[in-house]
Order: sequence, then structure tokens, then C-alpha cells
Amino acid sequence: MSLVGLSAAEMRRRVAAREVSCDELVRAHLDRLTGVEPRIGALLLPLADRALEKARSQDRALAEGKEAGPLAGVPVVVKDLLDIADVPTTCGSRILEGYRPPFTATAIARLEAAGAIVIGKSNMDEFAMGSSTENSAYQHTKNPWDPTRVPGGSSGGSAAAVAAGIAPVALGSDTGGSIRQPAAFCGVVGLKPSYGRVSRYGLVAFASSLDQIGPLARTVDDVARVTSVLSGHDPLDSTSSDAEVPDFAAGLEDVPDGLRVGVPWSFLSEGVEPETLARFRESLKALETAGASLVEVGLPHLRHAIATYYIVATAEASSNLARYDGVRYGRRAPGAEGLRAMYGQSRDEGFGDEVKRRIILGTFVLSSGYYDAYYLRAQKVRTLIRRDFEQAFEACDVVATPTTPTPAFGVGEKTDDPLQMYLEDVFTVPANLAGIPGLSLPCGLAGGLPVGLQLLGRPFDEATLLRCGAAFQRATDHHELRPPGY
Repeated sequence: MSLVGLSAAEMRRRVAAREVSCDELVRAHLDRLTGVEPRIGALLLPLADRALEKARSQDRALAEGKEAGPLAGVPVVVKDLLDIADVPTTCGSRILEGYRPPFTATAIARLEAAGAIVIGKSNMDEFAMGSSTENSAYQHTKNPWDPTRVPGGSSGGSAAAVAAGIAPVALGSDTGGSIRQPAAFCGVVGLKPSYGRVSRYGLVAFASSLDQIGPLARTVDDVARVTSVLSGHDPLDSTSSDAEVPDFAAGLEDVPDGLRVGVPWSFLSEGVEPETLARFRESLKALETAGASLVEVGLPHLRHAIATYYIVATAEASSNLARYDGVRYGRRAPGAEGLRAMYGQSRDEGFGDEVKRRIILGTFVLSSGYYDAYYLRAQKVRTLIRRDFEQAFEACDVVATPTTPTPAFGVGEKTDDPLQMYLEDVFTVPANLAGIPGLSLPCGLAGGLPVGLQLLGRPFDEATLLRCGAAFQRATDHHELRPPGY
């Protein structure tokens, strides 16, 4: 097997045993990037020189007897809304042209402290606003399974990079499904941790009460290892939790005794493409074979999740994106006559249509006379959705749904219909509203394209979620499928 085909766990083992160097691993994946990147456009910024320098430095330290870190030598791609000191961050937007942050995101710092090596920053929907990676100001990313299809969004570049073998691990962010949906479309594993599990310091904000950083990989084991590295309290992020961080990779061989999988059939009664629903039913049978029992659960307020999400998320986006004014950093419109004109022209030229749409919606729902009718009411429904999950988890240990209602849709198919694009996230946004963890697993093909099984867990119970996912992968071989030609 080539170095490109190895799991992150196997790469680390070989580096620790001195069977392969970090430099060799990085070079192999940079060669892979050069070979496949023109076909898919997954990366906005390769970091070859920086990565090779980090690899050589780590090899010297290992030669001097330093212990290999838990991700020693593992090449990683990170979404381009995670800051690395003095490396451009664009968020897929023109408004941040020329911006180089003076600090590094805690998630990146923890990865690199564990020995991982960042080889590039991936393409994304502008400011993480989208479900197809078609909203990037710079390029469109193609799905490795079919270049006429989207890779999902907003972490489409990260998912495509893992599917195409550019890196065994990638980081994305998930505000309403932006890790899990592209993971499903590209046939890889993606985890949105519980809100507060991973520090958001150095993550450019979209919606601060919903955003969460998480990993994508080909196996649950790799996702578990990375999640252990990323997790834990950070004094630089007041929303990060001090909850104990277990070794998520330990115990993956064990299925929790009497595991109960809840299925909200009433929520799945319409809108799911037939082949996708068939793969979901087959996945439930595989879980039963692995020792789980199925129970039906009711989540009555989930039908309001999309409407609630697009009020809360746009309101927070309107607030967060007010800082991009052409003064403090990023793009400034030339030739504007006066401060007000400079603000307006800079934002008009710098933001794309989808970002403008969400800023306008968010400003509206927060405006005088509409706050109570929209934003306040949405927050109340959000509480009801969280309570639905609390009640469901009294009867089950994890909740299962399809990750998406369909496989990857065609490039350009939904760009003129924002509502249809928003509905792609119908099964993923509830987890963000409730702050619970969500895991997407490849569960087969529909029409030759990957579809995903989503598992949702109790807050800060990623361990059970990952053990269930590992049991599913032992019972199936869907995660071993590769895109044609990759």
C-alpha cells in the first residue's frame, strides 16, 4: 500500500517505529495534491514549504529521542477559516484579501503540538454560508465521485481532500451541518463535536452559538484520535467546556451493552430520496446485527428546525460580519468619498450574494418591531428542540437519521433556489441548535454516489457515538469504497 492510502493511525505507528519519516509522508501527500488537485479544486492555499519545514523539524526531534506525538507525521488539511499565524485566511471571501492573522487557532496549535503537519488550507463556501462550496469567491470544488456534482458545504474542500487522498485527515467547521453534509456527499466520516468540546479561538465566526470545529477522515478510529487531540478547555475561549476529555480511540472495539438506537420515523416520513432511505434502512439492520436494538422516538419540534436555524444563524451572522467594514483589516474600496461610502462600497465589493442575503435577513429579524416576532420566538423553539432530544435520550443512547435527504446534487442545480439549498440541511441543523454531537458515516451508494448515516448523541457523549460508529464500520465495508480514479 502506498503511503497515501494509510490511515492516520498507521502513519503515526510507522513514524514512531522509524519505518517512515515525516518528510516522506508529507512529500507523498504533496505529490498526491499536485496530481489530483487540478481535477477537484479542493485547496485554496497549499503550504508545501511550511509543511516540509515542519516535517524535517519533527524528524530531527524524533532522531534525538523525542517521543512521537499522537498524530506524528500525519498530513492534515484545514478549512480556510481557521487562522494560522502569518498565513493568509480568506474564508472564501474577497473581503479578507491580504489578511494575515497574528495568531494561530487553538485547534491548529493542538494538532501541530500532537505532531500533525498542515499541508494546505481548503476551499469553502464564503464565511461558511452554503451547502455546496459554490459560494466561494475563488473557485468551485468538485466532488471526487463525480465532477458534475458538488462536494457539499460549507467544508466541501476538506471533505473532497480526504476523499481524494490529499490528506488522511481534514478539519472543517459545522454551523448547521457543514462537516456532516459534505462528509456524506464525499463518502467519508465527519464529526461535529458537542458545542464547547473544541475551542473556537482562531475560528472566524459565522454564528457563534452554533459554530463548532471537527475532523473528517476515512475511519471512525482516525476521527476519534483527532477529536481527543482537539478537545479540552481553552482559557482563550469562554465558551469552551472543562468537561473531562476521554481517550476517544480507546474502547472503540466495544459496543456499549444494550445500545439503543432511536429512530424518529415521523420526521423521516417525507422528503427523503427513495434510494437514500433504502440505504438508511440497511444501515439500521447492520446496527442491529452489531448488537443494537431499535426504538422509535418522537422529536416533534424538529419540523421547525430549518426555520429556527435560519433566524438564529442569520441574526448572529449579521452581528459577527459587522466588523468587516474596510477599516480594521481586509479589503477597502478605493476612491470612496467619505466614511459611510467607504463602508458601503467595501462591503458591497467584498461580500458575495449569499453572505449579503444572510446579513440582510439577520439584520431584519433583529430590527426594532421584529425582534420578538422572529428572533425571540426562534430562541424559544430552539429550547423546545433541545428538550425533544433530552426526552428522546431517556429512551435511547443515540438517534439515527440519514445525514442528507439526497446524494450530492448537480453543480448549479440549486444555486438559484436558496430555499431548496437550505433544505439540504434538514437533518443536520437540529444538532447545532441543541448543541449535541453528530457523526456522519458512509452507508453505501445511491445512484453510484455516497450517502451518509447520521448518529446523534447526548451532549459530551462523543465516546458512545464513536463506539457505535466503529461497530457500524466493522459490520460494513462502505468506508472502504473510493471514488473512481482515486
